[in-house]
Amino acid sequence: MTKLVVDGREIDVPPEYTLLQACEAAGAEIPRFCYHERLSIAGNCRMCLVELVGSPKPVASCAWAARDCRPGPKGEPPEVKTRSPMVRKAREGVMEFLLINHPLDCPICDQGGECDLQDQSMAYGIDSSRFVENKRAVEDKYLGALVKTSMNRCIQCTRCVRFITEVAGVPELGAIGRGEDMEITSYLETALHSELQGNIVDICPVGALTSKPYAFTARPWELNKTESIDVMDALGSAIRIDTRGSEVMRILPRTNDDINEEWISDKTRHVVDGLRTQRLDQPYVREHGKLRPATWTEAFKAVAAKLAQTNPKRMGAMVGDLAAVEEIFALKDLLTRLGVSNLDCRQDGSALDPAWGRATYLFNATIAGIDAADALLIVGSNPRKEAAILNARIRKRWRTGRFPIGLIGAKADLTYPYDYLGAGPETLADITRHSFADNLRKAERPMVLVGAGAFARADGGALASLAAKAAIDLGAVKGGWNGYCVLHNAASRVGALDLGFVPGRGALSARQMAAYGTLDLLFLLGVDEIEIPRGAFVVYIGTHGDRGASRADVVLPGAAYPEKSAIYVNTEGRVQMATRASFPPGDAREDWAILRALSDILKHRLPYDSLSELRQALFKAHPHMMRIGQIAPGDPADIEKLAERGGTVEKAPFGAGIVDYYLTNAIARCSAVMAECSAIAGGRTNMTAAE
Repeated sequence: MTKLVVDGREIDVPPEYTLLQACEAAGAEIPRFCYHERLSIAGNCRMCLVELVGSPKPVASCAWAARDCRPGPKGEPPEVKTRSPMVRKAREGVMEFLLINHPLDCPICDQGGECDLQDQSMAYGIDSSRFVENKRAVEDKYLGALVKTSMNRCIQCTRCVRFITEVAGVPELGAIGRGEDMEITSYLETALHSELQGNIVDICPVGALTSKPYAFTARPWELNKTESIDVMDALGSAIRIDTRGSEVMRILPRTNDDINEEWISDKTRHVVDGLRTQRLDQPYVREHGKLRPATWTEAFKAVAAKLAQTNPKRMGAMVGDLAAVEEIFALKDLLTRLGVSNLDCRQDGSALDPAWGRATYLFNATIAGIDAADALLIVGSNPRKEAAILNARIRKRWRTGRFPIGLIGAKADLTYPYDYLGAGPETLADITRHSFADNLRKAERPMVLVGAGAFARADGGALASLAAKAAIDLGAVKGGWNGYCVLHNAASRVGALDLGFVPGRGALSARQMAAYGTLDLLFLLGVDEIEIPRGAFVVYIGTHGDRGASRADVVLPGAAYPEKSAIYVNTEGRVQMATRASFPPGDAREDWAILRALSDILKHRLPYDSLSELRQALFKAHPHMMRIGQIAPGDPADIEKLAERGGTVEKAPFGAGIVDYYLTNAIARCSAVMAECSAIAGGRTNMTAAE
């Protein structure tokens, strides 16, 4: 530890601390623009100047390490002052220079009310400027569909450049020119290609980079702020939902070091307009081949009439990717009372089975565990598309030191180098004889990451066994470390597997239920990703007029994830709570309440009249669901049993788990912003400025 005296207070800090970190540890407030805790140090804004006693001039505290401070002439600890006249004058001078070319855009700037420059000019600046010359003008840059630029406001802190290069791993931003002519640009002025580009709006300390879809829609003081979690992938990133009245205006990240740190993906952030488009706001019943608006009573009676004349063996239910634990539990409870055993939450045809044990379908090493891992094998997955935040975490680990990464599956741009080992299961079967296997055997904490798409093959069960065997043979599963990790891409999947929403003995799977003529009555809880052939009577409970609703015979409008208090379980098995930020539109209701009301009409009444009563029943049946924010770990012995199951795998190469990152669910497919991003990513539109 290094001893320092900060504003008269003596403290001990680690020698690798910067003076800025040391001063904050001592309780001093240090202003900054270029410094960010998760980015490299640039030291170019000079706002963090402090007085280091003995130094002839102020020092930039963000770039000066505590171990580099020299003791006093008598060996006394180095002394730092953060509120001396020298510091105050230096900060006023820096702020005056920063404002020389900054336009007076505050009344029309979207950053107004959340602007670091505004706040710090009030706290550390002066009330006048001596500058009378013309201000510099900089042309705005085109960065794509998500980021709006007003480059006159840029103070060249380079946070955006460092984020895109270091965290996102897509070095498309940089600086050109020198001195007063310096500009931040994408060089060729094409759209950014990162799935994390929206984060540069959050870290921009001024209004140079703002959200293009959110531009000029609301001020921060007009919004109600609700802390919740994201469901666009299976990570459960911490988010804040900002609403005005009943309308969701924007989604921002919250800090959660265990999952998303302080970043979110662009789909998480900009899917907002999809919550307002093509919403189901009243029930519908199909008559003479067309859906017509109906009352709840009419819709329930249509379901009851069909159910009364249907054998339970000819009924079934499937759960979609965005369903919460409560409605899955209520649906299973209702159908079990009806004698239905054809249940499945794996609409993609995955072979994962809760009977194998919880450890066989969890990301056992945890997301934060990536930071401790020292080797990685990726099997049948593209983390950049399936979980962009997790991909950034892998890149972060790669940047910190030696971290060999191998890939079996389709080649992909993963923003970090990797050894391409092969395309199919035969490579996985021979992995122990591959030269890359030595990296895993020598590692103390190796990881084997298997994508959910790998289990959706016809040989998914045999492949799961093969992956488990490889993980054990390579030392990824051993005492004190479980590196067998399944990366799901559906927010509902782990929770549904925990509840056992899978076919009973001799019952039909999702693929079998979706085949023509196998069922007479099918319940779809937010299922929009598979085709249901004509023949079965389909009851759809969901939020949008997507594929499921267009096929349904009865449509029951449900609530989207910001419109309900709900439990989700992420890919690592962490139980999380989403909080209601707004209310469903029109006559739409929360999904569990729809099932509770339907159970009355079907004469099989569910024994809970409120969400709290439902959760009591849920917690009694599945106690780990009450431990919000915690992970109930799986038993590594289950992975050993899975490895012994064996089976015959096909030679077909692994396919892509996600084809279009921006259009993976009904909400995203109803978003005009996501459609534009998809077109840009797919090269179906002009990626250069047309303004």
